[in-house]
Amino acid sequence: MTDRVQDRHDTLERELGHEREYVGALYERLDEMRVQKTEQLAQVRRTGAVGSAQNVSERDAFATLYEDRLAQLYAVEDRLVFGRLDMDAGETRYIGRIGMSTDDLQRLMVDWRAPEAGTFYQATAFDRQGVRRRRHLMLRGRTVRAIEDDVLDSAMLGEDGVVPGEGALLAALNERRTGRMGDIVSTIQAEQDAVIRSPLPGVLVVQGGPGTGKTAVALHRAAYLLYSHRERLAKSGVLLVGPSDSFLTYIERVLPSLGETGVIMTSPASLIPDLHAGPETDPRVARIKGSLAMADVVAAAVRNRERVPAEPRRLDVNGFTLTLTPRQVARARDRAQATGKPHNEARLTFVKILLRELTDQLTQKVEASSGTEYTGERSWLAEDVRTSRDVRVALNLSWMPLTAKKLVDELLSRPAQLEAAATGLLAAEDWRALLREPGVPFTEADVPLLDEAAELLGDLDASAGRDAAARDAARTRDLANAEKALENMNQTLADAGVDGMLSAEDVVAHNTAAEAAVTTSERALADRTWAFGHVIVDEAQELSPMQWRLLMRRCPLKSFTIVGDIAQTSSAAGATSWAEALAPFVGDRFTLRELTVNYRTPAQIAEAAVAVARATGAPVSEPEAVRVGDWPPVLQPARRATDLPGAVVAAVAEDVDAVDGGLVAVIAPAGLVPGLRTALRDRWGSRVGGGAGAVDQNIVVLDPVDAKGLEFDGVVVVEPRQIIADAGGRPGDLYVAMTRPTQRLRLISSSGWPAGLEEAVLDAERAGIDQRDAG
Repeated sequence: MTDRVQDRHDTLERELGHEREYVGALYERLDEMRVQKTEQLAQVRRTGAVGSAQNVSERDAFATLYEDRLAQLYAVEDRLVFGRLDMDAGETRYIGRIGMSTDDLQRLMVDWRAPEAGTFYQATAFDRQGVRRRRHLMLRGRTVRAIEDDVLDSAMLGEDGVVPGEGALLAALNERRTGRMGDIVSTIQAEQDAVIRSPLPGVLVVQGGPGTGKTAVALHRAAYLLYSHRERLAKSGVLLVGPSDSFLTYIERVLPSLGETGVIMTSPASLIPDLHAGPETDPRVARIKGSLAMADVVAAAVRNRERVPAEPRRLDVNGFTLTLTPRQVARARDRAQATGKPHNEARLTFVKILLRELTDQLTQKVEASSGTEYTGERSWLAEDVRTSRDVRVALNLSWMPLTAKKLVDELLSRPAQLEAAATGLLAAEDWRALLREPGVPFTEADVPLLDEAAELLGDLDASAGRDAAARDAARTRDLANAEKALENMNQTLADAGVDGMLSAEDVVAHNTAAEAAVTTSERALADRTWAFGHVIVDEAQELSPMQWRLLMRRCPLKSFTIVGDIAQTSSAAGATSWAEALAPFVGDRFTLRELTVNYRTPAQIAEAAVAVARATGAPVSEPEAVRVGDWPPVLQPARRATDLPGAVVAAVAEDVDAVDGGLVAVIAPAGLVPGLRTALRDRWGSRVGGGAGAVDQNIVVLDPVDAKGLEFDGVVVVEPRQIIADAGGRPGDLYVAMTRPTQRLRLISSSGWPAGLEEAVLDAERAGIDQRDAG
């Protein structure tokens, strides 16, 4: 070993020893903090529900605070610290997942989201921002296994203790995929950091091609905003909308690892509480339901349930015949609509007016039958009117109380209702295409229609307000009883010196069973009308105008982070430009930022995917790929469709070996997925799964929609021409499928290749050879 090599080795070992000692102390402090919070939580729980209502509320608030802090402390176990900054002024800052100090407030580690940590991501040799050296710490468990330095101050190059490396970013990019997304907190690049730290207000659109880290940026932005605007967002919450359940499973660990556990994550199919809708399989139906004209159709359907009869109705009330005229109904309807309340709430006004008029009629009938003026109590007459079957039927026929699900189901399954609501708004062939059988499960495209209906209908009080009245009466009764009890105890309390310190409200609160503490996330998930402080939308190019309308309603302040790639749009109702998607809701008041570097996809694969998309006329951006892969894309023809399962099994076997047990995905048209999954399970059993896979599943089979936002070591794309055909001729789904791999891409087809694919693969292979030779 030469002296120079020995010196570098000695330097590395010495610096590793120093960092291991410091990181060990950080983990010791983490353990101490966990013990402290556990003891504090136990103490609060031992207190129990005692004292005044305010005391109980404060106890629950402290318990929630300690629970949240404990969840955060346990979530940051992996790679607690990942960076160090050596500053011009001699200060050393360690950068980690959370901030950490000693009991006497000596800072040990800076939260990556803090302003003073921003230089870890932003400083360069041309703009040092006071940084002399940026050190990356790579941990396995609680042990520092490697370090490397970025020296930004040239005067430091000759100093002892500098440890050059091969690049933390490339090391992270080359790691094997596990089926779950990891955070990029230690390798955030400058253009990504600028997006993450953008101001909270307004609409921020982040456009980026495949592999540019859009999803990672969105998640880290959620964590950053919660850190920087804790007081505001902790109360209102942050909603993150992803394209599918597979995607949400894939990203579920990222935010907890960044110290945040309160972000609400859902897909467009689950934006209505207690409903998980299925896919909309008909592109034409998806396009029609996604158009903003459907908001007017739903509104017309609601108005059509507020009807005036053509003829007077004769109503029997205990042997007396009453008459309900169209004029009476029209007058009551107009007054109810004038309240501006939703349908079900305005109905209470409608019913109240007509019940009063019918009670007046009944009173007159009773007086006429007895020959004398009626001077008795009218309440029993009003009750007779209210409980009359004829009256109930007549009022419901004119103004039926409705749920959103009932309205939408009947609208889409009854031709007469749909025609009446859609005439003048939709072409006849379009509204007829929406017709389906009654009771069919709701689809993802129905969710905005249900939300629109729920907004127009309002809450349905099946008891007509009687339940709320009963609760109010019970509370009034409890307060009266408490006041009497306190009056009887006045002297005893006075003797004890506490007279006047206990109110009737305190007594009722103490004797009422305390409701279980409910987090902001739990309340928001159960409340369709919840107003979020910020909404993050991933794969946003797929959203229809009606889905955007729903999300804009969820965030009245219009504070959004929108990430996606217009070139990857595959939904028939999706956007062709960000301006088109957002114009109906925010006009041109949005900020567009673009991510320009492809960190995931090897250059040969990325270039082939771009070439195929452009061959079909799609406007595709081309982010610069930072890596040249070891393998060019492979085209593998199959003689017949019946040969596909065997060809896919053989291809997967080869790719699993090539990526050394990494994650391999088979992406196929939805109709082929079940058969291919069966064929692969016959060979590999439980190692075959769906979605993003799992710890024990390194082979997955899924369709292009489920593949959105995911990444795999190797990808086998089956029948690419059919994938384009299933998407109505749009190349977005094939483009998505081809850009999922980090290492290998293979395409298998029994029906030939899409335009431009063979040429693109040959060009990519030549380009890869040239780039490797140049390297």
